[in-house]
Amino acid sequence: MNNNSSASKTHVGTPATRILEQIGVPYEIHAYTHDPAVRSFGAEASAKLGVEPHRVFKTLLIKVDDDLVVAILPVSSQLDLKALASAHGGKKAHLAGVAEAERRTGYVVGGMSPLGQRQTSPTVLDMSALDFQRILISGGRRGLDIELAPNDLVMLTNAHVARIARPD
Repeated sequence: MNNNSSASKTHVGTPATRILEQIGVPYEIHAYTHDPAVRSFGAEASAKLGVEPHRVFKTLLIKVDDDLVVAILPVSSQLDLKALASAHGGKKAHLAGVAEAERRTGYVVGGMSPLGQRQTSPTVLDMSALDFQRILISGGRRGLDIELAPNDLVMLTNAHVARIARPD
């Protein structure tokens, strides 16, 4: 681990970490100094934490037909909108607007965790997550990631697991 990150299990006070503490799921916190000029949040986390980008997962809020759906996929991939729509039983999908995503989840873009969202939404996790013992997801703010077992993430979000990512 580089000196720009720290791994601990200290309570950092986001809704995502509070959920993990309440349920008692094992996890690690990885914090780093976020550069406000960076817009590729997942790539920044991967680089600053020294973790392969296919093990760092981003959280997107997607409109599938009339539903809002949380998609979780590696930062090294692009979301396959048709695959997500199909996995959710819909026909068309597009990225929700920033204001709508932030209002719905209670998190800022770049710090959107799939855990502890203001309003829960159906969730789809890319099946590549199951290739790893542990993955990283946003901890609920920019510069904060949570490392946990993908099966725990599935349990906590009641996620459907499907192939929704395609290589970038």
